[in-house]
Parts: sequence; C-alpha cells; structure tokens
Amino acid sequence: MGQGAALLLSRLLLLLAASRTLLAVSFPEDIVPLDVVDAHFTRRYPVFRGRPSVNDSQHRLDFQLMTKIQDTLFIAGRDQVYLVSLRESYRNEIISYRKLTWRSGQGDREMCAVKGKHRDECHNFIKVLVPRNDDLVFICGTNGFNPMCRYYRLDNLEFDGEEINGLARCPFDSKQTNVALFAEGKLYSATVADFQASDSVIYRSMGDGSALRTIKYDSKWLKEPHFLHAAEFGNYVYFFYREIAVEHSNLGKVVYSRVARICKNDVGGSQRVLEKHWTSFVKARLNCSVPGESFFYFDVLQSITDIIDVNGVPSVVGVFTTQMNSIPGSAVCAFSMTDIEKVFMGRFKEQKTPDSVWTPFPEEKLPKPRPGSCAGHGQAASFKSSVEFPDDTLQFIKSHPLMDTAVPSIGDEPWFTKTRVRYRLTALAVDGQAGPHKNYTVVFIGAESGVVLKVLAKTSLLSLNESLLLEEIDVFNRAKCPSNREDDKRVLSLHVDNNTHSLYVAFSSCVIRIPLSRCERHSSCQKSCIASRDPYCGWKPHGSCERIQPGVVKGYEQDVEYGNTTHLGDCQVFLGTTSAPDYKSFGDPTSDMAFSSAPVTVQPSGPIQPPVLIPSQSPSSGPRPELYGSGFVLQDDPATSHSLNSLPGGPEGKALREAKNAALQLV
Repeated sequence: MGQGAALLLSRLLLLLAASRTLLAVSFPEDIVPLDVVDAHFTRRYPVFRGRPSVNDSQHRLDFQLMTKIQDTLFIAGRDQVYLVSLRESYRNEIISYRKLTWRSGQGDREMCAVKGKHRDECHNFIKVLVPRNDDLVFICGTNGFNPMCRYYRLDNLEFDGEEINGLARCPFDSKQTNVALFAEGKLYSATVADFQASDSVIYRSMGDGSALRTIKYDSKWLKEPHFLHAAEFGNYVYFFYREIAVEHSNLGKVVYSRVARICKNDVGGSQRVLEKHWTSFVKARLNCSVPGESFFYFDVLQSITDIIDVNGVPSVVGVFTTQMNSIPGSAVCAFSMTDIEKVFMGRFKEQKTPDSVWTPFPEEKLPKPRPGSCAGHGQAASFKSSVEFPDDTLQFIKSHPLMDTAVPSIGDEPWFTKTRVRYRLTALAVDGQAGPHKNYTVVFIGAESGVVLKVLAKTSLLSLNESLLLEEIDVFNRAKCPSNREDDKRVLSLHVDNNTHSLYVAFSSCVIRIPLSRCERHSSCQKSCIASRDPYCGWKPHGSCERIQPGVVKGYEQDVEYGNTTHLGDCQVFLGTTSAPDYKSFGDPTSDMAFSSAPVTVQPSGPIQPPVLIPSQSPSSGPRPELYGSGFVLQDDPATSHSLNSLPGGPEGKALREAKNAALQLV
C-alpha cells in the first residue's frame, strides 16, 4: 500500500470514528420496555374489518378516519361509513350495527378513468366526517376525483338536503391529508383545491358571510402542506400541519412542523388588500428537539391530539419524526397553548429579497394595529371589522405570515424518543387522567411496524422520574387483517375510549380493539404487578393483579412512581391465568386463540413476556435474581407440545399443580 493510500485510509477511519462518536452523543438512547406483548397474545383481541356481518365478504376497508359521536365510533373507509357501538362487548369480531353506503356515480368513475386514474382510485373515499349539530353530520368523499359533500341525519343516517360541492372542503385523492371542523356554525377546512394538488388552501365556508381562504400559490403562506389537525380555542381556530420550510429553501426541501392561527371573526380585508382572504393568518414552527451542545431535531409532525389539559394547562401533544431522507427517529412533544400564543405575540420573520436570508423584523417598525390581531380585541379593539384595518397592516400580514421564534415544547425536551429502531412512529392518543386518582398521563403511540407503545409520560418538571415505556404491544393481526401492501401494518389512527377501557387501533384494512391494560398478565404475582408500574393495575388483598377502576382510593397496592419490589418475594411461572381478564368489556380473550402451554424458557435479559407469574411457595435462602433487575424473559412457544413446567429448581407445590390442571382444562 502506498503512502498516499495509507493516509487516505487513516483519514477515512478517523472520519468513521468521529461520525460514530457524534451519533452516539447526539442520537438519544431508547427506553427499554417493562413488558413486551407479542402477536401471539394480542391475536385474541376483536377485529373490525368492515363487514356488516360475519358471513358477508366484500372489498377491504381502506380506512380513512374514525371519530366518536356520542356513544358511537364512526369508521370511514372506501364507499362506506360504519357505525360501531362503543358499549357493546365483542368476542372475536367487531360488527357495525349500521352502515352508510355512498358510492361514486358511474359518470364520475368514467371521468376519473379519463383523467388517467386507476379504477381503484376512482371510488368514493370518505375524508370528512364532522358533526354540524346534535342532529346532522357533514360527510365528504373524493367521489372519483370529483369531491362532493352531504348532510346526513345522525339518528337514521338518511341523506338530508342536496349534494354540496366538495371543492376546498375535501381532497381529490384518498392519499391527500385534510382536516375540517365546524366552529360557530361555519366550516373550516384545510386541503387541496384542485386536481393537480397545486393549490393548497385553508378555507372557511358555509354559515354567514362570504368565504375566506389563504392566498393562492403563495409559498410564504403555504408550501406543499400536509394538514393533520384543526382545533377551536378561544377567539381562534388553529391548524397543525407540516410543510416545506420556505425559510430554508437554500438547503433543499426541508420539512418543518407548523401551527397556524386565524381569527374566528375575520371577514377578510378591504377591496384594496386581502379581499376575500384571511387578514389574521399567522404561522410558527413547532420545535420538538433534544437539547444539548447540538440540538437533535424531530421536524416532521405525524399526528397531534386535540387541545387537552396537561397539569391543568391547555396543551397539544404530537408525535414527530426525523426527515424522511435521514436516520429513522421519532419523538413525542407537548406544547402549551400559552407558549403558542407567546410566539404569535412575538417578532415576525422577513426575507427582504428573494435571495437574502430570513431575519427578524424590528418590533418598533410594526404597523398598528398589530398584524394578525382580531378586530375588536387586544390591539385591534377599536376596529369593528377586519375590513377596516389600514392598508399597511394588511400589506404587512400578506407578506409576513411567519413568526420568527419557534414554539418550544413543554420542558424544552421530548416526553419520549425512539431512535434505535428501523421504524418511525405514526400516530398517538393520550389518556390524561389515567389511574384511580386520574393523576397520570399515559400516551399510546402507533408505529409503521404495527406495534403500539404505551408510555407513562413525565409531564412535570418537578418529577424526579423520566418517562417510562410500560409496554410494547404488537397489535397488527396478520391472520385477520389483509396485508398485501408494505404499509398495511402502519398504524393510521388511535382512539382512547375511557368508558370501556379501550384503545381502537386503525390500520388500512382493519381496526383492532385492545384494552388499555393487561393486568391479568401478572396474575397472582405481587412482585410482577407492582413492578409493572401500570397506573391502571393494582394488587388486591385476595391475591391477584387487577384493573383498578377510576375513583377507587383504597383496597389495593400499587407503586407507579418507583415500582419498589425489594420487600416482595420472587415468583414462579406457569402458563394459565388465575385472574380472569375483563370479559364484560372485551369478551373471552382466549376465544379465538389456540391455547398454548409450552415449556417456559428463561433467557438472561429482556422484559417479561406472556406467561403468568405466581408467588414462589418456598423462596430459596440464597441470593435471588430480581424479577425485573436481571431481566428474565419468559416465553411460550406455540410450536411445542402442551406441557407446564416450573422454573428450573423451583418447587411445584399445591398451588402450581392446581393451576396446571386448570390451565390444561382450557386446552
């Protein structure tokens, strides 16, 4: 090897070592789950596939959205809206009690094909489903790339009135994202307004007054946005989305997460400036990053909650990922509405020339009233209507909608990160009142791989504990959910129903209902129950780990904060259950599962697996491995013969023999 080649090789090795060091320093470490729930265990949970009856067969669901109205979960897919009762218990399969069918007309399908679309794209994919009032629900569909909307009565799902043009209210393509909500009788929608998807719009229509929209083809307002959520709060409607960051166009197509705000009483500008356009549209970046010498950013918003209380503060919680062309990484960040408002009251960002960098606009040079204000409120209190705003205020907001400062996350750091896996997180739902005292926040996060992560979130800066990954649950049911596409396992949406202690997990071809907790997995092992640190579970005096109902303040033991088990004895293992799952809410969890009672294998590290634990009858006198500290993995192999074994060296005892007999009766 020549001297030049050796020098080049040494430099490459130094560069590789430096890159590995940088990755190790800046890339956050993952939290190890306390429990891993595999597909063998979760396949018992009931599945919705869009079939109105067990014997009916039809096309795949093609899930688009789900929303709760009263005690019903509305599930929208291709050509159909299904109504699922949240009060019913389901054993094997979830069946809708009512179905709305709305297919594209023959003419629309033919025209869709003429436009060059595949016939599978020319159906009516339901993309908007929002209640107008207690009697009517507003539904829109793509209708073969000719979007249309209708009102339906909630009591019987009968069509009410005439069809309404879906332009700017509903996307053309099922793959396009959109949001919609009614606020004070008016429809606020965000979508694309043309067939080519080049005109992205935030639009208000229906109700009193003329329609308003964002400026057409102005990248400073919107640039290739993906709309994810809209929420009404105070005097405003907020939109949460991601888009190409126009302030970093010199770096290529960098995606940023945004929150935009408009005034509900905005009626547009004067005939000279911003007529029939928003006069209050402002937007800011959402900063979800890991602090340090070099911040690690999660810039791509995937899903976000409605406005919820976090420690008494109105907030939103979102799941963010790294850029699609970078190493996979995901994070959950929360943002208070107070911090969002502070940013909107701060400095604006400007670009003086098309080639110049973006800089803060001097506060003292702002026109009055302050751009982005609502007429009749704050600095614009003396103006009755936005039409009366002076031209300089309107001209400024037209060219300066972007705020200079990004919205910081609560605590200036993510609640949770996942960076050491190949998949990204895609959806989330939050239970902000978990546990019997309703004082814990549990975040359920879906992933591309079909798993759901259950995280006990650190929501207070005063807490000494970090967020905790309670469970990693493999939810996707390969046997019941059609899976012929790569992204069929991707979790698209999550919905928490506290009344039935349920989580609905939506995939493209099915929706699976799982309980919020699996306390019965810890059976009659007190140590396992306490160490689970699950706010939904507690140890009962009669010797079982059970779900604790909200409001129950005594008669159980749990240690969510620390999971201290030093005072408890170890457990032995058998495959069976000594405490019954919640059949009333979920049906018999073994009804569609081929029960397996394979020998238990013990591995040196990892979380607890499905076999159930019972207290040791005669613990050894010598040093004992901690159940969680040494990380036993207890697994059953469905391919092996039916047998029940205790841990090596452990006494069987009367309780274990009885449990074995009971378990074998289930085989």
